[in-house]
Amino acid sequence: MYRPKVAQLIRRFQISETNLLILLAVFVGMATAFGAIGFVKLIEYFNELFFGLTDQILTTAVGFANWGGYKWWLAIIPALGGLLVGPIVYKFASEAKGHGVPEVMNSVARLGGIIRPRVAAAKTVASAICIGSGGSAGREGPIVQIGSALGSTVGQLSRMSGERVKILVGCGAAAGIAAVFNAPIAGVIFSLEIILGDFAIKTFAPVILSSVVSSVVTRTFLGNHPAFEVPSYSLVSAWEIPMYVVMGILLGALAVLFTRTLEAFEDFFDKLKINNMLKPALGGLILGILAIFYPQVLADGYQTIRLTLYGDMGVWLLLILVFMKLVATSLTLGSGNSGGIFAPSLFMGAVAGGSYGVFINKLFPTVTATPGAYALVGMAGLVAGATHAPITALLIIFEMTSDYRIILPLMVTVVFSALVAGRLFPHSIYTVKLFRRGIELKGGKDINVLKSHTVSEIMDTEFETLPAWTNLQDIFQTIEKSRESYFIVVNRQGLMKGVLSFQDIRNLLSQHELDHLVIAQDLVNPGTVVLHAGDDLEHAQSLFGHGDFVLIPVVDSDDPGKVIGVVRRENLVEYYNKQLLDTLRR
Repeated sequence: MYRPKVAQLIRRFQISETNLLILLAVFVGMATAFGAIGFVKLIEYFNELFFGLTDQILTTAVGFANWGGYKWWLAIIPALGGLLVGPIVYKFASEAKGHGVPEVMNSVARLGGIIRPRVAAAKTVASAICIGSGGSAGREGPIVQIGSALGSTVGQLSRMSGERVKILVGCGAAAGIAAVFNAPIAGVIFSLEIILGDFAIKTFAPVILSSVVSSVVTRTFLGNHPAFEVPSYSLVSAWEIPMYVVMGILLGALAVLFTRTLEAFEDFFDKLKINNMLKPALGGLILGILAIFYPQVLADGYQTIRLTLYGDMGVWLLLILVFMKLVATSLTLGSGNSGGIFAPSLFMGAVAGGSYGVFINKLFPTVTATPGAYALVGMAGLVAGATHAPITALLIIFEMTSDYRIILPLMVTVVFSALVAGRLFPHSIYTVKLFRRGIELKGGKDINVLKSHTVSEIMDTEFETLPAWTNLQDIFQTIEKSRESYFIVVNRQGLMKGVLSFQDIRNLLSQHELDHLVIAQDLVNPGTVVLHAGDDLEHAQSLFGHGDFVLIPVVDSDDPGKVIGVVRRENLVEYYNKQLLDTLRR
């Protein structure tokens, strides 16, 4: 009696997987926002602990705090932080090492979005200790990894499919950026451009919702304030645009220098024959010595960025800080400490742009804006060059300023910075770490797995054809009886004229007057994309991505009109997952 009623209630309140994904995306956005708020408070706690209490203890213990005006023993503080970070990274969760975003990208491309739940806890504590003790790193990367780990955990607990778990990982990444920068649009683009490599609507909607919810929550608790208060900006003259082009080129080169320097420091510390858990402390000690003379390089450097934006820094100090911050960040993250590269990139972009602006303003005082304007645009330029994500860089600065007048210089600078950086070095600061491990990502896939296999391995030699002279009525009858929705149209010699799908002709369903007037040859696209049996699967993947095809014909290399098989998108995805699984088992 009661069972039918219970079953009826279950059916009534049953949630489809798509609706469940939307609800989970909202939850991930909310959880990431609270995680970001807690993370910021934890950084403040450790900062007070290290530079308040620890400073006082060391002053009392040493007794002679100043030698020549310098607190020499302050070099110990980042080293103490490194001593605490080392065991967390090397014993609890190795994914927390470094800036973290590459690990998220790897989980999406190769692991079905699976991130261990402990990563969120490890990254939170390790990064808070690192930044709180003065480590030259940012809070953005850790929050992205924390949000992604939360999204992955929620997806796993909800028993979502691999593709949907990846989307929830992207939701966490977008929510992290939205929470840190109060930039929900930039958070969405960061997730789609860097983490997921997918702009499909099924991905777009949950990521947007997660980013919006995260931004609303953080604004509620922390206030609706931009990451940086910036001075008013105006494009003084059209002659400034070429100057921003030159700055973009210089920033692209600087971004590559940053990427390669960080790579070199990671190699150095990896090869250093000391206990791994002591390496972050060693990096912290060297950083502390550097900070004795240039304390601006400690932590995220937001205060120095603000001073630069308002033109309150000397030009020679700005130039020196460009390279000091580069070395400081490479020491921090290269030695195994935990943090992000976004804030250091913003720092270097600001001081490099500010120093460039000083020289330009002195050379052309009547047609150029203040150095602070160049510092502001320089922040986006350096981020674009380092991450190879110009849209994300542009939107972050645009949302921070809420000023449309800055958009033209921003667009010019980020484009040239990203182009130059890509030409000088093909890998971004995120992908270079994976490339050194034999992983090359493109569009959310490890293309090294695809490059090593050819079309002939997944080509299906059974496919349906349609004679080119088949009229419209017969075409509809053929489609109705067949399980296929794509057909190879061939002439009387059996040579391909093109591909015809139901999508191509569905608008003709009601036009019965054309049933005997239109034939298959009239409906095909003569510029059909084709593959050859010897093509690698990475090339096939790129064709499917660019054209949103479901099926691509494989033609004979010696006779381009002769179809010898077809490659279906679902077969390529299935084969990729199988080969990837085999690779991970080795």
